Amino acid sequence: MDYVIEMLHITKKFPGIIANDDITIQLKKGEIHALLGENGAGKSTLMSVLFGLYQPEEGTIKVRGREVQIKGPLDANALGIGMVHQHFKLVHNFTVLQNIVLGMETVEKGFLKMDDARKKVMGLSQKYNLFIDPDALISDITVGMQQRVEILKMLYRDNEIMIFDEPTAVLTPQEIDELMQIMRNLTAEGKSILFITHKLNEIKAVADRCSVLRRGKYIGTVDVADTTKDQMSEMMVGRKVKLTVDKAESRPGEVVLDVENLSVDARQEGHTKKLVSDVSFRVRRGEIVCIAGIDGNGQSELVQAITGLRPAGGGTIRIGGEDVTRRSIRYKNIHGLAHIPEDRHKHGLVLDYNLAYNGVLQQYFEPEFQSHGFLKNDAIYRYADTLISNFDIRSGEGAQTVTRSMSGGNQQKVIVAREISRKHDLLLAVQPTRGLDVGAIEYIHSELVKQRDQGSAILLISLELDEVMNLSDRILVIFEGRIVAELDPKQVTVQELGLYMAGSKKEGKTDEDKEK
Repeated sequence: MDYVIEMLHITKKFPGIIANDDITIQLKKGEIHALLGENGAGKSTLMSVLFGLYQPEEGTIKVRGREVQIKGPLDANALGIGMVHQHFKLVHNFTVLQNIVLGMETVEKGFLKMDDARKKVMGLSQKYNLFIDPDALISDITVGMQQRVEILKMLYRDNEIMIFDEPTAVLTPQEIDELMQIMRNLTAEGKSILFITHKLNEIKAVADRCSVLRRGKYIGTVDVADTTKDQMSEMMVGRKVKLTVDKAESRPGEVVLDVENLSVDARQEGHTKKLVSDVSFRVRRGEIVCIAGIDGNGQSELVQAITGLRPAGGGTIRIGGEDVTRRSIRYKNIHGLAHIPEDRHKHGLVLDYNLAYNGVLQQYFEPEFQSHGFLKNDAIYRYADTLISNFDIRSGEGAQTVTRSMSGGNQQKVIVAREISRKHDLLLAVQPTRGLDVGAIEYIHSELVKQRDQGSAILLISLELDEVMNLSDRILVIFEGRIVAELDPKQVTVQELGLYMAGSKKEGKTDEDKEK
């Protein structure tokens, strides 16, 4: 059997952790080979070894049957290996075209020659249905488009072997379907793909074979067509995983969050466009209300207005009966609001702080953790140890671990642990399971239900339809900045919900009719 890539007995260690422990993976030509594992199982590390970003302590790599030393990404590129990273590596103030040719520029007499590059890029974009605007700035395009730029970068370099690291973590359902089609087109052209994920639906949809890692060890490789999702999740987690949520009927109590006629304006010069327009809803104790919608329909702006990350253009926000519309972020945090933010790197963590300090970001000024302006480190580290054991946070050096070095899923667990553990009446959970594996998703879902049953009011914002259907007690659909429907998850199908989200179906009575 001819393999294009063989990684044989690879071992990679970091302080306090063996990330890859004697792992062997083989990729056939023209296949999509999924690499499945929990957060922190060692998937990204293994692919970073293949791409030359890390050097393994033991093991050999063969490309097309020949043993090679990959000392860095340039070596990998020379061997025809390309990689799309989980957090894209793009220069935001460059154009799409400039990003694609970066490092491969044609220069004549000191001047950049972009004409040939533009022709090649446009040719590739048509051949693979990767439609892009070559002159758009990266900072102005959607995440899905940025991903296309990353794929075009690999095609431009004639990479035959492509590594996709969690490529769907930040995409909308529609973009995910498009990406799956793009991956099929690539392998039809003879490319070979290694696809890191922990979404079983995606593996079933596109992968030919799947190798499973667990806690840094190789568990096995299976043919996807002959293996059920339950079998794969059990290989990945080491036990049976419940893919549905057990929850009793909700018993809503008093109103905790009351949003009335809230508007948020776009921050563009010269004209005001309403990103959120006249939205009203309430969330009570003991219920999970989910705002469902396709990304970019005003969810982020709505959350930012409630939390204080951006000003409201109009309307009022009350928490526990108190008008907090114009209050500071800290005031809201101390008066009952907990927030799991959408972007864990931008708004959730200080990546260069360790786990312990990230655990007290909203409480370090309280008497428990400081005295006369000096931090009580003993108390902070003790508290971190409690969070680590209560929430099964995995890290190389415990509370001392620098957050940047942790896997995405464990970073997310730090945020969830911090927000759930402090006193709150309202929990605002924005995509709380983005980029998490089934074991961690099951855990966070059960935590949210537990919070609900203990009397928290929970406002959930999610793009994952399964999550919306599984967790919510009520669903509010947002489309173009307005709430267009209020639905009961028990009475609505996923297909119907999708139609409301896409704006092609509206409730018989919209909110405006009710007010007349």
